[in-house]
Amino acid sequence: MKPYDPKAKRFIITTLCIIGGNGLLAFLVAAFIIPHDIVMGGTTGIGIVLNRIFPSIEVSVFVLILNVLMLILGLVVLGKKFFLTTIASSVLYPVMLGAFQRIPGIGTMTDNPLLAALFGGTLLGVALGLVMRVGSSTGGMDVVNLVFSKWFHLPVAIFVYLADIIVVGGQAFFVPAEQTLLGVLVLVLETIILDKVMILGKAQIQVFAVSSKHDEIREALLDELDVGVTMSVIETGRLHMSSKGVMCVVPQRKLYAVTELIRAIDPDVFVTITQVREVRGRGFTIERKHISE
Repeated sequence: MKPYDPKAKRFIITTLCIIGGNGLLAFLVAAFIIPHDIVMGGTTGIGIVLNRIFPSIEVSVFVLILNVLMLILGLVVLGKKFFLTTIASSVLYPVMLGAFQRIPGIGTMTDNPLLAALFGGTLLGVALGLVMRVGSSTGGMDVVNLVFSKWFHLPVAIFVYLADIIVVGGQAFFVPAEQTLLGVLVLVLETIILDKVMILGKAQIQVFAVSSKHDEIREALLDELDVGVTMSVIETGRLHMSSKGVMCVVPQRKLYAVTELIRAIDPDVFVTITQVREVRGRGFTIERKHISE
């Protein structure tokens, strides 16, 4: 039996996320965005505009051409490493989009534009989140935004918003105001869902206790509840007294037992409880090991 190879696991997960994210992106654009003329940012939005000017050429063809041109720009300005990590999405997405557009009836899943925008924006956030979560990029306008950020030494977010405004505004000349408003809804949903997917993980509760009986609390948590703890050296604000804080991260089902144990040891303990969105490391995403003192 071959030993566990973390690099191979990371490669498989990265590959699946890139393929799955681009596939989902192509599906939602073919099923919800294009059939209902909903405006969209990025190279897809530019492709939709160009398709209206040159209807004989599919949106996917324009997207592929734009992605390749921007990929070359990224190679020249941002380097070979960026080129290699972005090339997959730059080619996969337009190819998958062309394939999905050829599926009979894919644009008739719903005749309600609002429902299409809701599904499109939600799935768009999930799709982009899957790709970005593994450190990759969807290519296209992302390349231009990164290039401008490097040239002008400004945050990339400024150019992301500016590009979306320009692309969405350009489409507003070709579609009714309602489609533009639906496009704004898609962008808002995309932002919200993308943020959730990027930090999606195993939610836990962090408990931090400040007490003069920190050693007793530490031993009780370790021995009675089998909870891993971290000690922090602190100094009180008014009296400048040195002390220690006890921090532990536990699942929600253990929160009551932990807080009651701490208060039983020291009724005057100062406790803060915080929800942690994701926890990684030994005891959570890696098998726990008990090391004897």
